[in-house]
Amino acid sequence: MAGPTRRAIVMGGAVAVAWARTARVHAADQVFRIAYQKGAVNLVLLKERGTIEQTLQPEGWSVTWAEFPAGPQLLESLNVGAADFGPVGDTPPIFAEAAGADIVYAGREGPSPKNNAILVPKDSPIKTIADLKGKKVAFAKGSSCHNLVLRALEANGLTYADIDPAYLTPADARAAFERGAVDSWAIWDPYYAAVELDLGARTITQGTGLVAGNGFYIAARGFAEQHPKVVETALSIIGDIDHWLGDHTSEAAAEMSPRLGLPAAVLQRTFERTTFAASRVDEQTLDEQQKIADAFAKLRLIPKSINVRDAAWKAAS
Repeated sequence: MAGPTRRAIVMGGAVAVAWARTARVHAADQVFRIAYQKGAVNLVLLKERGTIEQTLQPEGWSVTWAEFPAGPQLLESLNVGAADFGPVGDTPPIFAEAAGADIVYAGREGPSPKNNAILVPKDSPIKTIADLKGKKVAFAKGSSCHNLVLRALEANGLTYADIDPAYLTPADARAAFERGAVDSWAIWDPYYAAVELDLGARTITQGTGLVAGNGFYIAARGFAEQHPKVVETALSIIGDIDHWLGDHTSEAAAEMSPRLGLPAAVLQRTFERTTFAASRVDEQTLDEQQKIADAFAKLRLIPKSINVRDAAWKAAS
């Protein structure tokens, strides 16, 4: 046995792990690996059009894409070195940072508080958040809707202990919602719009007035520090498509419907509730994130208190 593989074995322990991680980064220097969610319609549109590829390929870069059901799973892919960059809601990066993930806030999207909501079946006796006491509420653990549930309960004199949380991915949560296995579902668009239009689900609250509704573009710290121009280029392209989406919602809904397997009406409703406005992460946004982190730490829903500014992208201008 010779070469890098032998060196990694001979060095052993933490040094070997560190060396192996460095080797993987250098081996993937010219591949930009983007993770995305179905709800990130701007990135889905860019993927289909090949815009990022067209921009980066002349510089020697290739681009790969991988879809994830929600933010926590997407960030885990960044943490284990399987992806470099991706969009999530406000809460997943807090859980990831608390778990030791080496990530940075590369950019911000929104705010779009209206596309997060807590729903009940159309014939449910539940009318208000107060009626959720003792009920089973489905949502993805560590997602933006986890934060919405906390804030909604607090605003209505309830605590987290007053509900029976069911931690489910969007697909599993919808199945449980349809068969009556849960009483309520906290979810984001386009899943939110789909269940409204398909099942007549009722909204008992949206995020407006409860959560800021920020989205984020998160990058693996090592990638962002080594390749800041790639990250900056991606954010600039996202900003351009955001501007186009804001002015062409009907056209975008028609274009994306067959590609996402969703009716144009679902996408149109999603776009109407979404603010497409990619930007840098400012101090006010970090303050809002810190409040979320502190609330989750107080309830011991994350293993330790964190300073979200430790994950601010220092290389960003």
